[in-house]
Amino acid sequence: MTPEPPITPDPEPAASSPGPSAWRRFMRHKLGVLGTATLLGMLLACFLSLPFTARRFDSQDLADNLAAPSSRHVLGTDELGRDMLVRVLYGGAISITFGLLAASLSVLIGVTYGAVSAYAGGRVDAVMMRLVDILYSLPYILLVMLLTLSLRPYFQRVFSVQWATFWVLLLAIGGVSWLTMARVVRGQVLSLKAQPFVEAARALGIPAWAILLRHILPNLVGPIVVYATLTVPQAILQESFLSFLGVGVQAPQATWGSLAADGIAAINPLHVHWWLVIWPCGLLAITLLALNFMGDALRDAFDPHRSR
Repeated sequence: MTPEPPITPDPEPAASSPGPSAWRRFMRHKLGVLGTATLLGMLLACFLSLPFTARRFDSQDLADNLAAPSSRHVLGTDELGRDMLVRVLYGGAISITFGLLAASLSVLIGVTYGAVSAYAGGRVDAVMMRLVDILYSLPYILLVMLLTLSLRPYFQRVFSVQWATFWVLLLAIGGVSWLTMARVVRGQVLSLKAQPFVEAARALGIPAWAILLRHILPNLVGPIVVYATLTVPQAILQESFLSFLGVGVQAPQATWGSLAADGIAAINPLHVHWWLVIWPCGLLAITLLALNFMGDALRDAFDPHRSR
């Protein structure tokens, strides 16, 4: 009588890693995929043409001023005969760069502030979050305008007038828009610091800064990426609004907001030069929508419960 072969248990299905799962959830978000593709196309058009548009964005030809779109000037010209296609591509590169830098500064300040506040706890946490509440109560746009007007003279000693305003506005918007990020990170860190792996790291004598950098912050990549993606369109829109009011980037520098302001100023009851407003406002709206769609898709991808 031959012994029966041992019964081997069926192998358990391998657990899917969060990376591929998040990618699948992102790809199921049709508007997010469309927004990402649109944003990539906008980035390629603006930045690949930058070596050409940076030399030509202020080239004037008064003989062709306020020319309607034609085969010679695809998007028309402005009141000084400057080609609108060149100017909207150059302005797009400046606006998108501004949004990315301002969002990066906001994320850096917000993540650092929120993580330190939550991990310190006690009175330190209370004082730091009361400061956030005070800043929240102040009018946001008014605070940015005051910072811009007060810091501009100091930056003009180092940079030209047009770039001094750019950097001052970048610091003002990035230095004020971190409040929401700080609150989000604080809540996440408060939840993570009570987890067993953080308690074990603390029991092993690992310094607090190492616990934050090696054990807590890597678990916050999802929320940080999502809120950073949603901060970029907010920064671009605020810069465009301030440039439209005349407080933002100064001529001859061009952004989508300043181009829209110049277009509005050139419109009169007798002649409506629609191309001066449609192109910068249209491209700005498309970019903001694309960024918001991509941010929503990332939020659903990193938070499967919200997706359901």
